[in-house]
Amino acid sequence: MTVGTITARAAPTPSFLLLHGAATTGAIWAGVRGALGDRPSFAPDRPSSGDLDRELAALRDAVALAAAGVPAAPAALPAGAPPPVRLAAGATVTSAADGPRAVVFGGVSGGATLGLAALATGVPLAAAVLHEPAVGSLLPGLLAPMAAAYASGGVAAFGSALYGPSWRPTDAPADPDAVARDLSMFLRFEPAVPRPTPGPVVVTVGEHSPEVRHRAAAALHRDLGLEVRVLAGCGHAAHLEAPARFAELLAEVAATLG
Repeated sequence: MTVGTITARAAPTPSFLLLHGAATTGAIWAGVRGALGDRPSFAPDRPSSGDLDRELAALRDAVALAAAGVPAAPAALPAGAPPPVRLAAGATVTSAADGPRAVVFGGVSGGATLGLAALATGVPLAAAVLHEPAVGSLLPGLLAPMAAAYASGGVAAFGSALYGPSWRPTDAPADPDAVARDLSMFLRFEPAVPRPTPGPVVVTVGEHSPEVRHRAAAALHRDLGLEVRVLAGCGHAAHLEAPARFAELLAEVAATLG
């Protein structure tokens, strides 16, 4: 009788999918992506369509790309490799040789809101860090100051009211109507319990965020059973004010996947 040797194949390194909120683009994640180092990360530009189903469809497509690929410069492609797929934010992906990757999601503001919606509808995310998502009727009026700012001063006033002084008008998308569509969609959002995931789903709230944001996070813990952590050294704009801390938490939840 011959006894063979079975060699376990290590799971591929998880990919990180980072989703932006209103009045920003995928470029807002530059600091977090830098802090993640050589870990594969993707930061696509959302359609900002104002339609939740369309946004979730685009997110599902982005998850598939992140699961199938790794960042690579075109010059690094081996001879005969298929053409790469380009994400909206400029990342390039090629097929992962070691199989599909688990996708760890990171979102801030509206990006976190869409992450919460994606988890509730079964988009295949392995784990997630959601910084200050909308909470709908769990805390009515949470987004009212931002709606008032947009009504009175447009995109510039909205961005400043939402993100604070770290946000710049140049962070906004080129489409002048994108914020209005996003705001309308997020004002209609209602959260639901996420489906089970292999790794943790963590809601964060900024140490320096207003008290209403801490109450919103507490409502998600109370009603949806989500873990909540306070992210030190930031307010709502965690990706701008505490990129290294956000990246550390992403890496921490990814490490639970084995």
